[in-house]
Amino acid sequence: MSLPRRQFAQTLLAAAATTGLNATADAAATAAPPALLRARRLHPGDTLGLVSPANASFEREPVAIAIESLQALGFKVKTGVHLRARYGHFAGSDEQRAADINAMFADDEVAGILALTGGSGCNRIVDRLDYGLIARKPKFFGGFSDLTCLVNAIQRQTGLITFHAPFAGSEWNEFSVRQFKAMVMDGEAALLRNPQGERGGQLVQTEDRISTLRGGRARGRLVGGNLAVLSSIAGSAYFPDCRGAILFLEEINEYIYRVDRMLSTLRLCGALGQLAGVVLGKFSKCEPGDGNYGTLTLDEVFDDYLLPLQVPVYRGAMIGHISRKFTVPVGAEVEIDADAGSIQLLAPAVRD
Repeated sequence: MSLPRRQFAQTLLAAAATTGLNATADAAATAAPPALLRARRLHPGDTLGLVSPANASFEREPVAIAIESLQALGFKVKTGVHLRARYGHFAGSDEQRAADINAMFADDEVAGILALTGGSGCNRIVDRLDYGLIARKPKFFGGFSDLTCLVNAIQRQTGLITFHAPFAGSEWNEFSVRQFKAMVMDGEAALLRNPQGERGGQLVQTEDRISTLRGGRARGRLVGGNLAVLSSIAGSAYFPDCRGAILFLEEINEYIYRVDRMLSTLRLCGALGQLAGVVLGKFSKCEPGDGNYGTLTLDEVFDDYLLPLQVPVYRGAMIGHISRKFTVPVGAEVEIDADAGSIQLLAPAVRD
């Protein structure tokens, strides 16, 4: 039976649109990555732009504490025009949140940009950033959790090394401060390795242990972040280039079957098969769902997806939703040692 003329035309348009979308995704996946850009390292007295690309802050005190924390690190602070705005649970409309980031990159007074907090909403604004502006005026840009979307998108679109870093509103303990300063203020070609021998009164070390899934060393560009957020942008122009890359992952508050599903997404889009190595951070409170009898364990899920890759893999790096955390440079060239549980930068992630 022949289709009515209007239905036939609509079918052709839908097919053309799908073909166009597939062509765009394929082009993004095969395009050569832009040349690597490094932001100028941060100095005491520099001005940091404080933005909130995701959740709103519903009380004044957390914002005050975040500002005071950055000042205690030695920075001046310039807040985004819409930092305290609210639209639903977001810190303002999509247009407002994206505008604050673009404005901070455009502002020559601002040396770097740090997110106040995470939550959700970055996927809604990732296509509203001015990547041409960012490439012309590269600056430190940091955050984690939902900011995984933006730090990887900026790196992929511009070549700028970005940072999976504490939020301004994070706990700035001695460990996290030391890691942040070494990476983005002192400009060290740092070694990221969990503290060794911290027993806390136990017979053996029980916290921040490293476990090696498959030993060996590998070199590549470091990409990744929160697994849920990363898998949500798979197939888009903002997903990292995984060819020969070192992928790091972390997660919190997800049932194990969801972790399995997210890793399946990365496998099915071809990302896992392109990797040179994998670093697993903390998977905090990732447990079986209520009433799920006989679920796979995290060990089994990681083994199923990562051991067939035949690349070095280790687990337990101090990356994730934890109090003591590394500042991790997204896009930097590194070497991992899965037996030692370490990430060695091959060059500083920032320039003088």
